[in-house]
Amino acid sequence: MYKINDNYQKLPGSYLFSTIGKKVSAYVKDHPDQEVIRLGIGDVTQPLAPSIIGAMHRAVDEMGCAETFHGYAPELGYEFLREAIVKGDYEARGCHIRADEIFVSDGAKCDCSNIQELFHVDNVVAVCDPVYPVYVDSNVMAGRTGTYDAATGMWSDVIYMPCTEENGFCPVLPQKTPDLIYLCYPNNPTGAAITRAELQRWVDYANEKGALILYDAAYEAYISQEDVPHTIYECEGARTCAIEFKSFSKNAGFTGVRLGYTVVPKDLVCGGVSLHSMWARRHGTKYNGAPYIIQRAGEAVYSEEGRAQLKEQVAYYMKNAAWIRDGLAGAGYTVYGGVNAPYVWLKVPAGMTSWEFFDDLLERAGVVGTPGSGFGPSGEGYFRLTGFGSYENTQKAVERIRKLG
Repeated sequence: MYKINDNYQKLPGSYLFSTIGKKVSAYVKDHPDQEVIRLGIGDVTQPLAPSIIGAMHRAVDEMGCAETFHGYAPELGYEFLREAIVKGDYEARGCHIRADEIFVSDGAKCDCSNIQELFHVDNVVAVCDPVYPVYVDSNVMAGRTGTYDAATGMWSDVIYMPCTEENGFCPVLPQKTPDLIYLCYPNNPTGAAITRAELQRWVDYANEKGALILYDAAYEAYISQEDVPHTIYECEGARTCAIEFKSFSKNAGFTGVRLGYTVVPKDLVCGGVSLHSMWARRHGTKYNGAPYIIQRAGEAVYSEEGRAQLKEQVAYYMKNAAWIRDGLAGAGYTVYGGVNAPYVWLKVPAGMTSWEFFDDLLERAGVVGTPGSGFGPSGEGYFRLTGFGSYENTQKAVERIRKLG
C-alpha cells in the first residue's frame, strides 16, 4: 500500500492566504451590498505596460508561423532574456553574474520553495521572524523543522531571528550557527530594508560559518534609498555564499503571467559538489520554465520604453503605500515601511490580536489586510497593508480605517 509524506500533516491549519480568502468569502456572502477593499494579498492591479503587451503580440505572431515557431524553452531559459537580465540587473550595478548562472522559471515563489530540495534534511534553517510563510512551510514539508509548538507558533529545529521595533525590523546575526539562512529585502511583510554595509555583514558571516544565504529580492524595484542594495551580489564574497531569487511579478505586473529567475553562481560548491550543477539537473528534471511568449515579455521589461513604463507603475504603488502610511500615522496609528517596499506594517490597537483586528476591520470597514501573526510569532500585534490596490480604493480604505477611531 502506498504511503504519504507525513510531513505535510505537520503543517498547522491552512495556508495563511487561504484562511483570509475563506473569511472574506463568508463576509461577502453575508454582506452582499458591502464594497470590500482588498489591501491584503500582494497582488498587483495595474495592467501590463504597452511595451510588454507589444512584445507578447509579436511573439504570438511568431508562434503562428512554422519558420518562427518555438517549442520547449531551453532548460535555463532563452539566452536573449538571460543576457538582458545580466545587463539590466547585474552589469549595470557592477556585479559579476554570467548568463549561464541564471535560471528562468515561472516565478520566484516556486523557486524559493523548491530550492530546499538541494539540501540534506539535517540542515538547520534560520528565518527572519516575521517572514514570508513559504520559506518555513517548504522546509516543514521536507521534514527539516522538527516539531511544532502551537502555543508559541514556533518549530523546534528552526532558528528564528526576531525582527522587532527595537532592531528596526532587521535581525541580528544568530548566536546558534545555521546552515541555510533565508533573507528577504526589501522585506515582506514589514517593508523594512537593509543597508549595503549591513548586508555585507551577513555575507561575511555566511562565508565564515560555511552557511548559505537564500536571498529573496522580489521587491528590489521599489527601493528608493541610495544605501539599500538591489542585489546581494553588490556585496563582496556573495558569489561563494548566496543564491538569489528575483521575480517579474511585482516590478512588471506579471502575477497573472508568471515569470521569475534564480541566480546560482558557479562558485557555490559544497563538499566538492557544484550547487549550480545540482540546480541545473533539478531544473531540467522538474521543468518549471516559462513559455517563449512570456520570456519575450520579460525581455521587453529591460527595454528603454519598458523601464520607463514600469518606473511609472512602481511609483503608482509607492504613492499608495505612502498614502496608507501617512494617512494612518496622522490618525494616531504606529506604522512602519512604505519607503523601500509597497508594504506598510501597522501596529494594531492595544488589547487586540492581529486576527481580532483583521475581523474588526473587515466587519466594520470592509477592508482586508493581513494579520501579522500569519507571518510568524514576532508578527503578532502587527498588520500588513499593501499599496498594490487602485489609488481610489486606497484612499477610501484609509478613510474608512481613520473613521474607526
